[in-house]
Amino acid sequence: MGDFTDSGVLVRLAYQAMQDLGIDAAVVLQRIGLRHEQLDEKDLRTPHSAQNLFWTVIEEVSNDPDIGLHLGEKIPVFKGQVLEYLFLSSETFGEGLKRALNYQRLLSDAVNATLDEDEIGLYVGNISFTGGFRHLTECVVIAVLKFFNYVTEGAFQPLEIHFEHAMGTNPAEYERVFPCPVKFEQAGNRIYFTAASMNIPSSHAEPELLKLHEQLANEHVAKLEKQDFIAKVNRLIGELLESGNANLETVAERLHIKPRSLRTKLAEVDTNFNQLLADYRCNLAKKLLARTDESIDEIVYLTGFSEPSTFYRAFKRWVGQTPVEYRKAKQR
Repeated sequence: MGDFTDSGVLVRLAYQAMQDLGIDAAVVLQRIGLRHEQLDEKDLRTPHSAQNLFWTVIEEVSNDPDIGLHLGEKIPVFKGQVLEYLFLSSETFGEGLKRALNYQRLLSDAVNATLDEDEIGLYVGNISFTGGFRHLTECVVIAVLKFFNYVTEGAFQPLEIHFEHAMGTNPAEYERVFPCPVKFEQAGNRIYFTAASMNIPSSHAEPELLKLHEQLANEHVAKLEKQDFIAKVNRLIGELLESGNANLETVAERLHIKPRSLRTKLAEVDTNFNQLLADYRCNLAKKLLARTDESIDEIVYLTGFSEPSTFYRAFKRWVGQTPVEYRKAKQR
C-alpha cells in the first residue's frame, strides 16, 4: 500500500463540528491547504500525514488544549455511508461490528481496529493512528461511541475507555464527556463493553439488503485498491523522470509485471500510462514554476524533457499558456 489516506467524510464531519464550536473553519482549511469546494468531492481522500498539521492548527486557532474532546462532542453522527448500512442491515450489533471491521479502510488506511477480549470484557482495540495524535484519538473514540449508540438506538453502554496517551489538561472534562471510567497510559486505545452488547438486535435488519451492502463495500474497497495502484505508478514515474527512464516498460519492470499487464491494469481504471506521465509532468512543472525560482532549463530537465522546445509545446498544450506566462501569472 502507498501513503495512508483518510476518507473525506472525516474532514467534512470535522468541518461541521468546528462550525458548531464557533471555530473559524475557513481559517483552519486555509492553513492546512484544503479548499472549501474540495469538501464536496464525492471520492475525496486526504493524506493521513496531514492529521498532525490539522490538529496543530485547530488547537492554535481554538486556543483549546483539549480540542479533541470538544470537537468530538460536536461531531455529527456518522451516517449515509456503507459502514452504517452494514450495521443497520445486520441481525445484531455484533454481526454489524464484525462486518464493519472488515471494511474499515473505507474510513482510513491508518487504523486497523480489532475485536478482542480480556478479563475486563470485550473491546474494540488497536484504535491507533500513525503519529499517535492525542486529539485525533480522543475525537475518534467519542465519534465511535456516538455511532455505536446510534446503531443500537441507545442500547450500547461502554464499560471503560483506555487510552495509550497521558491525560489532557483537565481531568474533569473526561468525566463530563465520557459515560464511563477513562484510564490513561494503558496498553492500547480500547472501548470496552459487555459480551451481551454483541446480541443487541437491529430493528433495521434485512438479509437481502445486507448482501447488497456487502457488495457495495467490496466495490468501494476494490476502487481504493485501484487508486493505490495508480499512486504506486505515479511514485515510480517521479523516481524515474530525471533519468529519462519514465516509460511503460521500465515502470512495469519495477512493478514485476509485464508491460501488457500494466496497460490492462491502467485501462481497468480508465487511464493509460501516457496520460499518467503527462499529468505528472504537468503538475510538477506547474508546481516548480509557481513555487520556485528554478530556471526553465532546470525545469525542462526535472520534468524529463530532452529539449526546451518540446517542453514549451507540451506545457502550452496542457495549460494554454507558455511556461513564462504561467510563472508571471502565478507570481503576481
